[in-house]
Amino acid sequence: MAPVPPGIRLLVSFDRNQWYRALTFILTFLLYTSFHLSRKPISIIKSELHKNCSSVSEMSTAASSSSQQASLPSLHNDMDCSWKPFDKSNYKQLLGAMDYSFLCAYAVGMYLSGIIGERLPIRLYLTVGMLASGLFTCLFGLGYVYNIHSLGFYVSIQVANGLVQTTGWPSVVTCIGNWFGKGRRGLIMGLWNSHTSVGNILGSLIAGYWVSSNWGLSFIVPGIIIATMGVVCFFFLIEHPNDLKSVYAQNSPPGKSSYDTELLLPRDRVCVPVQPVVVVKSESEPSAISFMGALQIPGVIDFSLCLLFAKLVSYTFLFWLPLYITKAAHLDAKEAGDLSTLFDVGGIVGGILAGVISDKLGKRATTCAVMLLLAAPTLYGFSMISEFGLGPTIGMLLVCGGLVNGPYALITTAVSADLGTHKSLKGNARALSTVTAIIDGTGSVGAALGPLLAGLLSSGGWDQVFYMLMTADFLALLLLLRLVKKELHSTKSRPISIVQLKEH
Repeated sequence: MAPVPPGIRLLVSFDRNQWYRALTFILTFLLYTSFHLSRKPISIIKSELHKNCSSVSEMSTAASSSSQQASLPSLHNDMDCSWKPFDKSNYKQLLGAMDYSFLCAYAVGMYLSGIIGERLPIRLYLTVGMLASGLFTCLFGLGYVYNIHSLGFYVSIQVANGLVQTTGWPSVVTCIGNWFGKGRRGLIMGLWNSHTSVGNILGSLIAGYWVSSNWGLSFIVPGIIIATMGVVCFFFLIEHPNDLKSVYAQNSPPGKSSYDTELLLPRDRVCVPVQPVVVVKSESEPSAISFMGALQIPGVIDFSLCLLFAKLVSYTFLFWLPLYITKAAHLDAKEAGDLSTLFDVGGIVGGILAGVISDKLGKRATTCAVMLLLAAPTLYGFSMISEFGLGPTIGMLLVCGGLVNGPYALITTAVSADLGTHKSLKGNARALSTVTAIIDGTGSVGAALGPLLAGLLSSGGWDQVFYMLMTADFLALLLLLRLVKKELHSTKSRPISIVQLKEH
């Protein structure tokens, strides 16, 4: 008899429950990667919507005085180098208005999305949202194909896309929270939350590939990707482990033991035949939590307000970093887009480190506070060092990405899951979607304000934008001080309680 290959031994060493967990982890990761992938192109094409036409004009003048008549048609096209209506002097405000329209709609819709998501099947809710998002993302790109120059057209698409994209975050966090308990939640969700940065990186690379030749494809391709992932979601997403129990119990042939069902979702290594499980909703099943009830969970308001300012900083980088690099480092749109991905690479590392450290210390708020404290001087350093060449800029992009996105990632994942399964809820797991939506919805208010303020302040110089970011970072830190003090106090009081227990 031939020996079993080592790879097969590794595969069979995992039980089927672990395989389903892995499937849920990977699938939700890819689903939300596609969400961020479809959001990123708008930041990449900004420098293409409004170009520095003076250099093009100089090239045209020089060429017209030469005898090379064949090149005149292409230079004539380049003369009209900005895309109307973004060819005016207030183009930064117009670009900021597009960001604001998307993010404001996202913030408003998020509060409703969590409540709706608790009352509808997550798989269907998420599928519809992804298909609609794919449609609106493609429509934005079709504005280039059909030569549309109406600001109202682009703003209305941004508003609609912002609303439908709110279906994503509460849904995927609820699914991942259903499958993974509190053990090592910070590490697991830190790894899982890297989908944000991975999506930004892929979105930058895809959009950058077509930005100079046909920026419409910079939206159409990501739109097709997120719509395709919506179809994958419909066929493969498992909302809760209990869904598998009911499926296999109902599909078991008459007279067949439910032994196979237990193999699919084993609780231990000893398999004992039991009766088929039929899931029936009982009258005592907990109902969806109210909005005010979710706000009363300890820590929800503190972390929500902290995320407002933390997300303000993160999304300002998300929407304006490529344009800033274009102006500060004098790079073209593609090079700036590629370089901006380093910020997201740092964000991946920062999110994982925040999760690992908070798991080890058991202090989510303290971990966030330390990273916010370090981020403020780093932001100031980035505004200064970006003028000293490519090497220092790369280093500061990585460091800034880690310190800015670390707290943001921790709050939106592990903290939201912790609060959504807080002991005060007495096992009511249906509150997770609402809690997640409240925290991320409040953060999205900051995400809407950040790019808008950046568009207004950048007209007076980029230094004012960085001062705004540092102020927001400091306010996020202040809002966590009460929880930090509580965490540190609980650590000091713990040894006393142990001694008292031993005495009794």
